[in-house]
Formats: sequence, structure tokens, C-alpha cells
Amino acid sequence: METIRGLLWKPTPEEQKRKCNALVRQNVRKLDRDIQSLKTTEQKTKNYILQANKRAQRNPSMAKQANQDVRIFARELIRARKQTARLATSKAQLNSVQMQVNEAFSVRKIEGSIRASTGIMKDVNQLVRLPELTGTMRELSGELMKAGIIEEMVGDTIPDNELLEGEDEEAEEEVDKVLADILKDKLPAGKAPEPELPEQPVEEDEEEEDQAEMLAQMRGRLAALKS
Repeated sequence: METIRGLLWKPTPEEQKRKCNALVRQNVRKLDRDIQSLKTTEQKTKNYILQANKRAQRNPSMAKQANQDVRIFARELIRARKQTARLATSKAQLNSVQMQVNEAFSVRKIEGSIRASTGIMKDVNQLVRLPELTGTMRELSGELMKAGIIEEMVGDTIPDNELLEGEDEEAEEEVDKVLADILKDKLPAGKAPEPELPEQPVEEDEEEEDQAEMLAQMRGRLAALKS
């Protein structure tokens, strides 16, 4: 009997609305955590660039390797910044979805019916393809389909190479710009530097940390955010 009642039970519009809002908030909180983690990675990477540059100046015999490391760190910084921008855009889309969903339920309350929204469907279809949100966004899309707010759709996760498409072509120019901003003493004469961001203090033992280990740690953090 309980099983039969469970099969016949249907959530009310208010329950559906609460479930959808809860899923959106869950995704927003995850994006906030990922963005903050990337911001921390960005600041640490700036410090690594400064440390590698100092090592090159202190020890000319290590200059070639240190300069190579500086450019590698700059590329990692660019990747982190691009990922941060992508997640910020996704957060704005999520907030838009939440407003549209609440509006759709409000219309339903007034008119007694609900119409499928192509706008919400488009936003959700984009968000469900992001590796960071795939699981909970699929759950949200299921709830929205049950409520009749969107129609059935299929969304696949976007491969990492598609997310970073076009990055290689711009990489070297971007690396130069990043290094010009961080290593202002290397700017050509007469070029005014931009305002410097405050640098986080670095411990002496961290400054001497092996370059390969620092790169591995950084790439691990970026990989963790994608998984």
C-alpha cells in the first residue's frame, strides 16, 4: 500500500519550486567555492613567478631554467583566470535561471497553468554541460521537466579541450602581458606600469621550494576543480 501511495504521490507546485531553488543554491555555493579556490591559486602563482624571477637574478647559472619556469607559471595563471571567468559567467546564468523559474511558478499560481520556457531551457542546457555542475544540473533539469518549465533535452559534458579552445593561439601574447604586469621592473623604459596588487607574504622555506613540486601542486589544484 505504501508503495502504491508513493507511486501516486505528486509534489505540489510549491514543493517543486523549493526543490528547484535548493538545487540552484547548491550549485551557486559550489561555484563560489571553486571561484575562491581559483583566486587563491592565482595569488600563489603570482608569488611563484616573483620567486622564480628572484632566483634568476641571484644565480645567473639558473637564469635560463628560472625564466622557463616563469613562463610556465604565467600560463598556469592565465588558465586559472580563464576558468574563474567561465565560472563567474556560469554563476550569473544560474542566478538568471533561478529568477526565471520563480517567475514561471508565480505565473502558474496566477493563471493556473505553466508554459515551457525556451530561455530557461537554453541556460540549463548550457550549464548541465559544464563538468563542475553536471550532476546537480541534471537533477535540476529533471525537476524543471517534471514541473513543465522546460521540455526534454540532452546535454553532454563539454570536453576540457573545447573549454580551452583557442587558448594556444593567444598564449604567448598573454604570457608576455601577464609577465609585464607582474614583473614591472622588466618593462621597457617609458612604459607606465599599472597599479600593483598587494602581494601575499611568502615564507623563506616556500621561496626555496622545488620548482617541479610547485608546478605539480598547482596543476593538481586546477585538475581537482575540473573533476
